[in-house]
Amino acid sequence: MRLRHSVRGLVVDPDDRLLLYATPLGDATLWVPPGGGIEQGETLLEALRRELSEEAGLVLTGMPPHVWHRESIGVSHYLPGFDGAINDYYLVRLPAFTAQGTLTPDQLAAENVGEFRWWRLPEIAESADIFSPRELLTLLPPLLAGDLPASPTRLAGH
Repeated sequence: MRLRHSVRGLVVDPDDRLLLYATPLGDATLWVPPGGGIEQGETLLEALRRELSEEAGLVLTGMPPHVWHRESIGVSHYLPGFDGAINDYYLVRLPAFTAQGTLTPDQLAAENVGEFRWWRLPEIAESADIFSPRELLTLLPPLLAGDLPASPTRLAGH
């Protein structure tokens, strides 16, 4: 089975706003935490640092907590050439900034990375758009309250 392994940053500012980027999903818009695929030989943290720099221009220092892990089988319509995905999520708390990565607009578009936006939980709840992970509204509040898992919470695949 061929799984795409990715790492994502749950980038949260002091006002508990979450940084997400838009990506097309058929006729809908999917909002996703920045991050992406792990390259050969990279650790999860090395990949997170590279991806956050490339996509959002964020230079990550320190060791953010690894909070979630999800394995999803059968999502090949999202990931051509793969049977599913593994996503590892890290909580990154820092002041708000304007996301401007090191990749060119054409490179970002090729990776389906669209506009960035800071979201508050009530805005996510009221939006007709789709958010990833789908259970974001129930998963994120404990993290915002400081309730961090001792080891990554295993999320159900979908």
